[in-house]
Amino acid sequence: MPIEFVELTNEQIRRYARHLILPEVGLEGQKKISSASVLCVGAGGLGSPMALYLAAAGIGKLGIVDFDRVELSNLQRQIIHGGEDVGRPKTQSAKTSINRVNSNVEVVLHETRLTSQNALEIIRLYDIVVDGTDNFPTRYLTNDACVLLRKPNVYGSIFRFEGQASVFAPHLGGPCYRCLYPEPPPPGAVPSCAEGGVLGVLPGVIGLIQATEVLKLVVGMGQSLLNRLLLYDALEMRFRELKLRRDPQCPLCGEHPSITELIDYEGFCGVPDQTKSDSMHPDEVTVQQLKEALDNPILAIKVIDVREPDEYQIAHIEGVPLMPLSQLSHRFNELNPAQAYYIHCKLGGRSMKALEFLRQQGFKNLKSVMGGITAWSNEIDPSVPKY
Repeated sequence: MPIEFVELTNEQIRRYARHLILPEVGLEGQKKISSASVLCVGAGGLGSPMALYLAAAGIGKLGIVDFDRVELSNLQRQIIHGGEDVGRPKTQSAKTSINRVNSNVEVVLHETRLTSQNALEIIRLYDIVVDGTDNFPTRYLTNDACVLLRKPNVYGSIFRFEGQASVFAPHLGGPCYRCLYPEPPPPGAVPSCAEGGVLGVLPGVIGLIQATEVLKLVVGMGQSLLNRLLLYDALEMRFRELKLRRDPQCPLCGEHPSITELIDYEGFCGVPDQTKSDSMHPDEVTVQQLKEALDNPILAIKVIDVREPDEYQIAHIEGVPLMPLSQLSHRFNELNPAQAYYIHCKLGGRSMKALEFLRQQGFKNLKSVMGGITAWSNEIDPSVPKY
């Protein structure tokens, strides 16, 4: 069935004039762009430049799926949001910015978490999916749904000073994300951007590479990142490229697939179900219990901070000593295995890793502080800066 492309108005011809005079795009290419529909999974660091530049290019329908609200710490890199948007749903803030750039674009908001229950329904509505996620369960979910629906998945990821991008599309002859990463890393092995940090301009570089790949796929020009993984190192200002190939043993897109429907991705990645994030782990205590331990010496509980020294300089709890997780393997003998300890970090991930390590060394009376110093700032002492 032939695709019917939209006709451009005189105003749109003027708007997209610099595209129209490119022989590789031209009038027919711009009609394809203006007829295309793209889903941005995430309206954060990667989603911001992707959505703005795809809107400026004239993508006909732009879907935004995100369930989060704008926080002050987002503004260092998530350029689709501004100071006045703090507290607003990211989808609504994104729509405002997109409409400001190009009112011709139809913006469809999916203000929800992408799950195994709704992913196929949402993704089915779009021609191309752009992965701007920041966690492994959603990344695998997006990949699997795209493969099952035969949709190109324009992938990107960032961490600290490094990023990568590719196009996953087995139906176009390339691999899927599982061909590259058959198994997720162990829980906590890869810190989130909230714990590891990210250079603010980095998602701009990777997000624009993703937006470029979308336009190339839509128009059918150039050589896409299909079968290639592009690696970017901002500190060295260096791009490298790895050749990828489809894995015939891949459980999703291989010759004998065993995954034929969406699965439990939190369970697959070994992370807690986000819908049940308020439940406590047996090895955790609250910041209220932490305060009680600090206020009441009779309890004989000591507290240690396992963040890094630069984080400690930004914010710390008065009187709590620092023993970074990165140094714990050669400094744990400074601690007493018979002593009771509460361990905290920024959010709770590294403190759980420290707890597991110390348990292996014979420590028994240990608890990790749920939510870390961020929860302390939120619930106990607002004067402690959040970062």
